[in-house]
Amino acid sequence: MKKLPLMLAYAALSICAAFAQPAPKPIYYTVSFLNAAHHEAEITLTIPKAPTGIIDLRMSRSSPGRYATHEFGKNVYNVKAFDPDGTPLLINQVEGDHYEIAEHGEAVKVSYTLFANWTDGTYASVDASHAHLNMPAVFLFINNLGQEKREIRVEFNDLDKYGWKVASQLKHEGVNVYSAPNFQYLMDSPTELSAYKTSSWEVANPDGKKQKINLTIHSADDQSTIDAFGKMVQKVTLEEQAVFGELPAYDYGQYTFLEDIYPSNSGDGMEHRNSTCIVDASEKVAGNEIGLLGTFSHEFFHAWNVERIRPKTLEPFNFTHANISNELWFAEGFTQYYGELILTRAGFYTSDEYTRVVGGLVNAILNTPGAAKYSAVEMSRKAVFTDAGVSIDPNNYLNNFTSYYTYGGAIALALDLKLRSDFNLTLDDYMRAVWLERGKKMKPYTVADLQDELAKLTKDAKFATDFFKRFVNGTDKNDYNALLVKAGLIMRKAQPGKAWIGLSSASIRGRSGQVQATGSTGLTLIGNSLMGSPIYNAGIDAGDVILTADGKKITDPASFNQVINNKKPGDKVQVTYRNRAGDHEATITLTENPAFEIITFEKAGMQPNAAQLAFRNNWLSSKIK
Repeated sequence: MKKLPLMLAYAALSICAAFAQPAPKPIYYTVSFLNAAHHEAEITLTIPKAPTGIIDLRMSRSSPGRYATHEFGKNVYNVKAFDPDGTPLLINQVEGDHYEIAEHGEAVKVSYTLFANWTDGTYASVDASHAHLNMPAVFLFINNLGQEKREIRVEFNDLDKYGWKVASQLKHEGVNVYSAPNFQYLMDSPTELSAYKTSSWEVANPDGKKQKINLTIHSADDQSTIDAFGKMVQKVTLEEQAVFGELPAYDYGQYTFLEDIYPSNSGDGMEHRNSTCIVDASEKVAGNEIGLLGTFSHEFFHAWNVERIRPKTLEPFNFTHANISNELWFAEGFTQYYGELILTRAGFYTSDEYTRVVGGLVNAILNTPGAAKYSAVEMSRKAVFTDAGVSIDPNNYLNNFTSYYTYGGAIALALDLKLRSDFNLTLDDYMRAVWLERGKKMKPYTVADLQDELAKLTKDAKFATDFFKRFVNGTDKNDYNALLVKAGLIMRKAQPGKAWIGLSSASIRGRSGQVQATGSTGLTLIGNSLMGSPIYNAGIDAGDVILTADGKKITDPASFNQVINNKKPGDKVQVTYRNRAGDHEATITLTENPAFEIITFEKAGMQPNAAQLAFRNNWLSSKIK
């Protein structure tokens, strides 16, 4: 070893000493359930080496997998702060979800009560049967710079009292203590405390490495039902593994489905890095297996697409405000497409059943005002308002928003069929290429990156540029009829010759019984009328009360529908209606229902040729080798 000059040696020793400094002790939470019957949890946050200056404490306003804001701070109260010896500290509530501690010692403890009574993928719920914990809805966190990198440990108390076990992607450290390497990981780790049942299996990657997948279900089912359902879920996971060629490398070698089933639940599915939270409002699994599988298929696909194939706009995820993204048409929309396609490949849908799914995608992109006016990228950016966003005032989403789930799903459908017919490639090939170049390397992407990957795969930059310019960044629509014919599928009007006014049953309600004492009758529009529909073109909209149609008194939906059902496209209906501006008359010119349906040649009484059958089979058949 070469001798160092004296001053350089001292400097080197100083650097070594700096690196040798022990990492600060973990931030520590304890969660207790002294009043679970009334949906409360008592939480303490211990900061062993508190940041100097003002400690900035916050509740999250957003949650992984959710893009709109949610005011989690409203359910936190009795917030107090102490020194380690129990001496109270002054804690100032700056905003509803924001607290500050200005004067404190080296260690600080904060305690508070959490109210939790909403079981879904975004919020939290506590009762005597379980504690369903989505972490952003549970934990007050330190927002000071640098604190997000500290290890975090969480202790769950009272498990024996309620007979609960812990299901989580957090690392088990012993007894009832679990850890996260940093703040982002904690917030991405939903946890279920309950007497759940488990079914587990091992899956091997092509390199021979085995990983474990756990199905945990809190429901009224017996173990045999859970085991049987586990075999169904396993078929889905294997089909998705076949798309990408491998499973991701899960932390600690495990992936966990956290499912809670109970009639009062709010149905939801929420993806996370090594787990997914699935909530359903059914009575139990038994008898509802196929209906449940769609959520499992969608959320497990996210283990690749979103959790690792990650939009740059979501990195890092910000918990203090909404996270706007340009890429949800791909992150959610392509996942939506595969979620249903996988069920077909796994044998849970027939071809005829799958055509109904395809019909939904086609109608979403061809028959909604939002898709006609705005691009998939623009619709993705609307997620900050529409992704379970909470508001009490009316909106015009019917006419200015098409879900990026179905919008993106329709784009995925078209791209898959184009790749198959024009390039002898598939969307599986594209997803695998994006996985290997982006997801596996954890390189976040932009829309332009996705275009580049398509150009490389097809070796046709002109095609990729045109596809993204027209169908992703623009509002052009693919020729779905021409694409679907290649698979022996027909796209046709769902109700040819059927008169259509542009109202659904959800848009109207009868008023006669509601305000009968005042003598008021009629049918009230409770939602906006659909842009371009006959009733919209007649100037009738939300809040208007239809009184008569063709001289007949209208008292309920049935009496109005009876008038319309006796008409044909092109017929006119004379209506009188009332609003705050007074009584009015209007002429509504009916049109043909614009909705499409997709059916197989066979169902239409036609015989597909060998090429069409081969195309369909290659598209919809199992990919498990």
